Amino acid sequence: MPLPSHRESLRRRFSRDGYLALPGLISPAGLTELGAEARRLEAEAVRRDFRMECMADSPRHMTTLGGHRIADASPLITRLYADRELTGLLSCLLGEAVVAVRDPVERHVLNILHRPGDTHGAHTDDYPLALVLFLEAPPNPADGGLLEFHPGRGDLDALDAPGTQHVHHRPGDGYLLRSDRTAHRVTPLGRPGLRRTVLNFAYTTPDRQASTAPSASLLYK
Repeated sequence: MPLPSHRESLRRRFSRDGYLALPGLISPAGLTELGAEARRLEAEAVRRDFRMECMADSPRHMTTLGGHRIADASPLITRLYADRELTGLLSCLLGEAVVAVRDPVERHVLNILHRPGDTHGAHTDDYPLALVLFLEAPPNPADGGLLEFHPGRGDLDALDAPGTQHVHHRPGDGYLLRSDRTAHRVTPLGRPGLRRTVLNFAYTTPDRQASTAPSASLLYK
């Protein structure tokens, strides 16, 4: 996984926006390896179709696999999550020490949107950092699967207000989100045949290990 240069300018941008695009973060060889791993793990994933009461009844239409099951089945992903060069980069971008999340369910998860209308509705996360790695993504922004977020606002209503950003990503891309303070969601897939498969790595700081909402247990256990 190549790491970006100019880290200080990236840190300032992340601090300002709560979002940092990391295009081409996964090498072609890494994308092939992680894509094959995700396809293998998908056989164990669980379909979810409900509204998340603790997140303003926002919808969840997706297929997921929690970190506790990934840890049992994928040494590759657990090794990547703990990579010291990666966590060192994240510490630099946040401006303070970054550590692994102790909760095995939320630590690293697999999220798959693969049916028309599939969406990951409005939410914030328990922990400060979400590193999202794209293994599959719709080819065109008009097809849906976009990240929506509102810089500097954590209230879910902000996603329907002026200033909301809509971002398209490609396979191999990544992004970093200040996910505990930034309201975000994924727009619905628009037609059959589309897929959006991501690995979401959650990280925290040494003083923040307690979850704040039951959303992860509802979505991944």
